[in-house]
Amino acid sequence: MKTRVILSILLIGLGLIIAAVPQNVTHKFKLTPQQLLEEANTKVKYFTPDEVAELLINKDPSIRLIDVRPQDEYDKFHLPGAVNIPRTDLLNSEYKDVLDQDIKQNIFYSNGTVEANEAWMVTRQLGYLNNYILMGGLNYWAETIMNPVHPANTSPDEEIARYQFRMGAGQALGGAQPEETSESVIKIDKPIIKRPAKKRVQGGC
Repeated sequence: MKTRVILSILLIGLGLIIAAVPQNVTHKFKLTPQQLLEEANTKVKYFTPDEVAELLINKDPSIRLIDVRPQDEYDKFHLPGAVNIPRTDLLNSEYKDVLDQDIKQNIFYSNGTVEANEAWMVTRQLGYLNNYILMGGLNYWAETIMNPVHPANTSPDEEIARYQFRMGAGQALGGAQPEETSESVIKIDKPIIKRPAKKRVQGGC
């Protein structure tokens, strides 16, 4: 029930975005609300903070982090290697080649998940396939990677290993931590994500 409420809110947000788009642009949208809801329900559009941290540490060239917050927020803090495309500029033609391609996996993030979800919905409606979302945004990133909770001594080895990885990742990718924001974090169960292999390109993320 909670998931349906969240998805309904996101679809309403998409409707408002579409309504604000000039009429000569909206005819390009390719999915019906039902199709979008079905895709959103699969949860395969998410990368967890652990996955992103590992990709960044390994300098994986197949991903591109896209910060969809306003530029002033991006300038205060952003993830390593991230580029800034504010959510309000997604339909700007200069970004089409970045958002609509089959080489890099774009990972949208915002403070929580609302703005990144809106960015994903708009680009998915336009038929762009290679865009994803950082689960929980910067709030969840700070909680899991920058400030992981120490497990109990009796915790399983897997949990202790995850904590050690997060501590190391936080130190490697640290820098300043994001400030708390008013945007709420949407709690989402951690999915098992299976993605097809992507072409590798030269250069960093």
